[in-house]
Amino acid sequence: MKTYDEAVEFHGHSCPGLAIGYRVALRALKEFGDRAEDEELVAIVENSSCAVDAVQVMTGCTFGKGNLIFHDYGKQVYTFMQRPSGRSIRISVDIQKQPESPEEKTAWEKYRKGDRTKKVQQVVHDRKAAKLTYILEAKDKEILTVTRSRAAMPAEAHIYRSLTCDCCREQMMEPRARIMNGKTVCLPCFERKN
Repeated sequence: MKTYDEAVEFHGHSCPGLAIGYRVALRALKEFGDRAEDEELVAIVENSSCAVDAVQVMTGCTFGKGNLIFHDYGKQVYTFMQRPSGRSIRISVDIQKQPESPEEKTAWEKYRKGDRTKKVQQVVHDRKAAKLTYILEAKDKEILTVTRSRAAMPAEAHIYRSLTCDCCREQMMEPRARIMNGKTVCLPCFERKN
């Protein structure tokens, strides 16, 4: 099994968002076992946060293999499905906001407005570090809500033929090609000409 340090190495830094994805992925692996070598495990993520990097590293679900599906709902919700059984779990993250001191509230407001003074950064860093520790050490039931179900399994990834755009000469997958004035073109060239 991959470690949190490996997720940090992939992502570039340690942060509360990455820790959330790590905890979600660990919970999914507890349910389904090993990480995906191919498409036997599917992850549907409902956000594009740092957490998704940890999900990829830990579970082996990636965009390239077609077993990581993104829905832009802005929710900290993750659904994992196992092929061919169809078993699935939905994991919703529920981390209660920790109380903030007046100093922390002020520092966060200044930080949001672009203040990067040493004092403001230290308060923000300390707050993030405390949240990170909490996420990594909390019991699953304190931060994750897990529901089991059988969901409709998404189709396996397709491998499409590559075509060359008659305008820009770059390759594209066949279903994204468009015909314009008898020529095969990519979407960007099609959109520029129309």
